[in-house]
Amino acid sequence: MSGTPRIAIVTGAGSGIGRAVALALFKDGYAVVLAGRRQDALAETLAMAGPQAKHGLAVPTDVSDPKSVDALFAKTKDAFGRLDLLFNNAGTGTPATSFGDLTWEQWKGVIDVNLNGAFLCARVAFAMMRDQRPMGGRIINNGSISAHVPRPGSAPYTASKHAITGLTKTISLDGRPFDIACGQIDIGNAVTPMTTRMSEGVPQANGTMAPEPRMAVELVGQAVVQMAALPLETNVQFMTIMATKMPFIGRG
Repeated sequence: MSGTPRIAIVTGAGSGIGRAVALALFKDGYAVVLAGRRQDALAETLAMAGPQAKHGLAVPTDVSDPKSVDALFAKTKDAFGRLDLLFNNAGTGTPATSFGDLTWEQWKGVIDVNLNGAFLCARVAFAMMRDQRPMGGRIINNGSISAHVPRPGSAPYTASKHAITGLTKTISLDGRPFDIACGQIDIGNAVTPMTTRMSEGVPQANGTMAPEPRMAVELVGQAVVQMAALPLETNVQFMTIMATKMPFIGRG
C-alpha cells in the first residue's frame, strides 16, 4: 500500500486470532497498535511482522480497565494522529460449567473482558473517529458462533457474545452520521492454542464428546482485511467464518 498507512488497533494481539489479524493487517500495509495484557507476547507478535514492525506499536492494556483503555487510545493518537480501524477482539472464557454451579467471579471475569472491554474500546474509538479529520473509521467486533448458539456449560461466554451482537448493531446505527462503519465477524474453531481441545473432543448438546474440525487462523486474518478494505459507505454487517464441516449448521 502506498502513501500514508491506515492505522489499526487490535486488542488481544498477543496470541491466537488477534495475532493472526494483526499480522494480516501489517501485511496489507497498516500501521498496527497491538494491545494485550502481556508485553512479551505483544513483542513476539511485533517481531513476527518482520520489516513491517517499524509501523507497529505494542501497548500493554487491560481492556476491562477504563484508564488502561484511555491510555491505549491516547498513545495511538500521539503516535499516529488518527485511527481508521479497531478490531475489538480481546476475550476470555471459563471451563464448561453447568449453569447452577457458576460462580459470580466466573461470570464477572468473562463479562468484564468480553463485553465491558469491548464497550470501553469501541466507545473511545467511536469518539476518536467522530472527532478526527477526515472523519470516520471502522469497528469490527469479534463475535463468535456462540453469538448464535451456545455450547453446554457456557453461559458467561455465550451471554457476552450475544450482547456483542446488540452492541455491533447499535454502534452501526449510531455511527451513520459520522461515517463510522461497524460490523461483526463470527468465528468458528480456528487453529490456536485455545482450541486444541476441539480436535481432541468437546461436549456436544446430546451429552457426548466429539472432535470438531478447525480452520487455519490465517484465514480469519484475511477475512478481517477483506472487511476492512471496503469504503466506509459499504459495510459487512455480519460475517460467519468456520471450518466447512464444523457442527454449527444442523445444531438442534
